Amino acid sequence: MTDLLLVKWLLAFSPIAVVLILMIGFHWGGGRAGAAGWFTALIVAVLFFGADATLLAFAQMKGVLLSLYVLYIIWMALVLYNVVDETGAIEVIGSGIKQLTADKPFQLLILGWVFASFLQGVAGFGVPIAVVGPLLLGMGFPPLVAVAVPAIGHSWSVTYGDMASSFQAMIAVTGLSGEYLAHWASVFLGITVFMCGLAVVHVYGGFKAIRRSLVAIVIIGSVMAATQYALATNGLWTLAGFVAGMVGIVASILVSRLPMYRNTNGGTEEAPSTDGPKMSLTFALSAYIILIAIVAPAEIIGPLHKFLGSVKLSLMFPEITTSQGWVNAAGLGKKISVFGHAGALLLYTSVLSYFVYASRGYYKEGALGRIWAKTVKSGVSTSIGIVSMVCFALMMSQSGMTNLLAEGISTVFGEAYPLVAGAIGTLGAFMTGSNTNSNVVFAQLQMNTAEIAALSVPVILAAQTTGGSIGSMLAPAKILVGCSTVGLSGKEGPVLARTLTYGLIMTAIIGVLAFLNAAG
Repeated sequence: MTDLLLVKWLLAFSPIAVVLILMIGFHWGGGRAGAAGWFTALIVAVLFFGADATLLAFAQMKGVLLSLYVLYIIWMALVLYNVVDETGAIEVIGSGIKQLTADKPFQLLILGWVFASFLQGVAGFGVPIAVVGPLLLGMGFPPLVAVAVPAIGHSWSVTYGDMASSFQAMIAVTGLSGEYLAHWASVFLGITVFMCGLAVVHVYGGFKAIRRSLVAIVIIGSVMAATQYALATNGLWTLAGFVAGMVGIVASILVSRLPMYRNTNGGTEEAPSTDGPKMSLTFALSAYIILIAIVAPAEIIGPLHKFLGSVKLSLMFPEITTSQGWVNAAGLGKKISVFGHAGALLLYTSVLSYFVYASRGYYKEGALGRIWAKTVKSGVSTSIGIVSMVCFALMMSQSGMTNLLAEGISTVFGEAYPLVAGAIGTLGAFMTGSNTNSNVVFAQLQMNTAEIAALSVPVILAAQTTGGSIGSMLAPAKILVGCSTVGLSGKEGPVLARTLTYGLIMTAIIGVLAFLNAAG
């Protein structure tokens, strides 16, 4: 790489560097850091990459369309979670699970691995840590373990969790089909299922706890990994995460009956006494049963899928060329299916679930207002971060900066590039707090690099999104949420240090797997 090319490569990398420095060095949130990255990308694109006002305007319009596509899922997932949580159903589910066994490592697996993954499949964005952390603390686990365990345990389900918002963001950014990407992503994530299970019990009891829990990890992990793979590779990636978690709950119940894990406390499936009507574990799960009943036909039944997808929003963009010759072909921006989008299916589920719970008297006065207030509180900050990240990523892509980064990385690493592909995804999630943002920022760079180096695109992108999932256990934003719920505010460092060790090991393993399978 010549000196001039190196300078230009560093300039192209500068928006990402700004985000990294501000978030890691100065502890800025994703929204503020993303805005700074956007401003940096704007200056570099205009002064050094030949972008004019027209290109910048169209890049931002494309960014807004892509942001709306992702945010439609995020907001509706938050609505559904709060519709369920307001009834006390999440507490019922947690209570029902934690009473299955008196074995401490197995309790951690059920709550910190299986239940946290189920919650990630439903809502994501820190919810698994915020919900499971206090449950574990209340069961007598140390505060550090109570935060680190769900942070590690849920990470395998991030890509396909929350209606596969991270996976769909990768599809949107790269323009590749989910069917093309799902096989290798599901293979790498399936392996990560077992790594997360092993790490969860190792945090608590070292290798002795692993030996005691190995049977449970193998059985439950196999069920969850196989379920996720089967759904994702058959076009049902929107269901893959939370159905895998739900099936994992069922498997946990069955495994708890093995003599080595059998409950000695005589637990029941009823929640502790509350002021309102009692709720069974089965009824607590009814919203997610409804979600399956809505999503599966909408995705599988051809005529229904076509009908729901008949109304789409998009914009046609003309061909735009920078003054340095980088060409953006004419074409439609990201299409948003108004009635068939994953966000719409979540909305239908939320409305129906609300009426089902309300019919049994599980809501107190003012429930709708509280549901909306909680949704807005969680959704606004997330939305600001995603919009700023998406728009600066699109500006980099449309001005040719992303392609230059890919060319430089390919030149430096050459055939060894797959070893660092997962680490790039992990870094993206660490710096943004979201695998969705990691895929938005880095997926196209990874795809371009793979194409230039004649490597397998689906393998490299599988490493990207798996690394991003693993990076969720390291994201400071999520650890801050978890620590605030267990009395560790201001003491996040030790938790991050604990999760960092496991995260780096898992990322390295994914890098080796990518290296062994990436030959184009």
